[in-house]
Amino acid sequence: MADAANAASRGTRAAYTNAVLNVLLAAAKGIVGVIASSDALIADAVHSASDLAGSVAVIIGLRIASKPPDEDHPYGHGKAELLAATIVAGLLVAASIEVGISSVTSFFHPPKTPDMVAAYVALIAIVVKEFLFRYNYRLGKQMMSKSLMAQAYDHRSDVYSSLAALVGILLSIVGRRLGVHWLMYMDAAAGTFVALLVLKMAIDIAKDALRPLMDRVVLEEENLAPYRQQVEQIEGVCAIDELRVRDHGQYVIVDIEISVDSRITVAEGHDIAAEVRQVLRSQFERVQDVFVHVNPYDKTSD
Repeated sequence: MADAANAASRGTRAAYTNAVLNVLLAAAKGIVGVIASSDALIADAVHSASDLAGSVAVIIGLRIASKPPDEDHPYGHGKAELLAATIVAGLLVAASIEVGISSVTSFFHPPKTPDMVAAYVALIAIVVKEFLFRYNYRLGKQMMSKSLMAQAYDHRSDVYSSLAALVGILLSIVGRRLGVHWLMYMDAAAGTFVALLVLKMAIDIAKDALRPLMDRVVLEEENLAPYRQQVEQIEGVCAIDELRVRDHGQYVIVDIEISVDSRITVAEGHDIAAEVRQVLRSQFERVQDVFVHVNPYDKTSD
């Protein structure tokens, strides 16, 4: 429980760091984007604003997910974190649509060439967001946290979107200075590219979060094999009749049916089941709980 509390604390600190930096970046991009007349930077500011809402969702999700199982939630609260990741994806979809509409409509108006300060802000955003991606990715991997991984890839999409904004801003400035009219639309083109990039990232995050949210079980034998090998070594286990591993985000729940000698006592069968549970929980870090059903072993089934 101490490890779980420590992990939740680290995750919450990361989410707060994300939130603070997203506020600063969204404000800087938005203000400079308006002053410098950059559609791409304004689009990037909308993206960062959606990141802030996503950070809040992750904070709430991590807090709920860290709660221990109770009578109403015997499998724990891990899916709250998956819901948070889904919310992040939904916010990104909304942001991408807003950004896309704004950028596309810019093509039907005289081009607005941004000032050079917009390029400086985009460059700073790239550096900050790349740092946040690496920080959240490393921590998310360590914690097996879906919501932190979603935030990490959200930051990586920001890196690409800010890079696209930077390129669009610079090309627009070059177009103005060289008198090349079509280049002056590159800022709006960058905004459109950012919208499509954000939309793709949102779909990927949603797919990754929704699979376990829909009670997807691990079916691949190569993933189940380590569990089988550990259980088969336990004295008294005659056979594994059924094995299911359910993904709940940071942890998994194992449902297993084993067969034991039909001639042993109920107490002996219970002891074997208890050992199965203890072994799986001790040998696999992600296993939070194990539910064991005991069947009488039928030799005729061999």
